[in-house]
Amino acid sequence: MTPLFEHLTQLTLLAQDLFRSGFLVFIRVGAAMALLPAFGEASLPARVRLAAALAFTAIVFPALSDRIPPFDGSLGPLAIETAIGLLLGISLRLFVLALQTAGSIAAQAASLSQLFGSSSGEPQPVIGNVLTLGGLAIAVAAGLHVRIAEFLIMSYEFLPVGRLPPPADAADWGLRLISHSFSLGFMLSMPFLAASFIFNVALGIINRAMPQLMVFFVGAPALTLGGLVLLAMSAPVAVAFWASALRDFLSSPLASTALP
Repeated sequence: MTPLFEHLTQLTLLAQDLFRSGFLVFIRVGAAMALLPAFGEASLPARVRLAAALAFTAIVFPALSDRIPPFDGSLGPLAIETAIGLLLGISLRLFVLALQTAGSIAAQAASLSQLFGSSSGEPQPVIGNVLTLGGLAIAVAAGLHVRIAEFLIMSYEFLPVGRLPPPADAADWGLRLISHSFSLGFMLSMPFLAASFIFNVALGIINRAMPQLMVFFVGAPALTLGGLVLLAMSAPVAVAFWASALRDFLSSPLASTALP
C-alpha cells in the first residue's frame, strides 16, 4: 500500500498546484467579468455572472497552465491580478459607453431624451437602450464569447502574471481608449446631429418668413417623428459599425484604436 499512498500524495500535491494556478486565473477573469459587455451587465443575476466567470476560467486556464505560477498565498499577486482584470474589463466596457453616449446625443438631437426612459440600473433614453441592446445582441450572435476568451488568453502575453504595466504606458493606452470611445459614440450619432441641424435651420427660415405660424407646435412633432424614422433606418448600420470596431479591438488590443 505504500506505493499507492505515495502516488496519491503526488497527485494531491499536483492538484493543489493546479488549483492555486487556476485560482490566479479566476481572479483576473472574475475581475474582468464584472465589467465585460453582455456577460457583466448589472441586470444579470450575480450567480449567472459567477457561473460565466468559472466557465471562462475553465477555458482560459488549460491554454496557459504552463505559464501560470502556483499561488503562494500572498496578497500581492491577488491585488495585481485584480487590477489587471479590472483594466481589461474597463477597456471593453468603454465600447458599451460609446453606444450609450451615441444614444444620449441622438436623443437630445431628436427631442427623445425624456420619452420612454429606462428605469433599469443605468437610466438612459430609449435610443440608448435600443442601440445598447442591439449592439450587444449582434456581438453575442457573432461569437463574442469566443472573442473574449481569446482576448483573455492574449492578455497574458502583454500583461504577465503578477506584473503591472508601466504607469505611463497604461495611462497612454487608457487615454487612447477613452478618446476612441467618445469618437465612436459621436460618429454613431452623426446622422441625428446632421438631420437635427438641417431641420432646425429650416424651422428658423420658416419662422422668419412666416412669423405668425406657431413653428414650435408644428416642428416638435415633426422632429420627434423624424427621429424615430431615422432611428429605424440608421440603427442597423450603427450597431454593425460598432460590432466591427469591437471585433477589431478584441483581435489586436494594443494596436491603434483608429476607427475602421
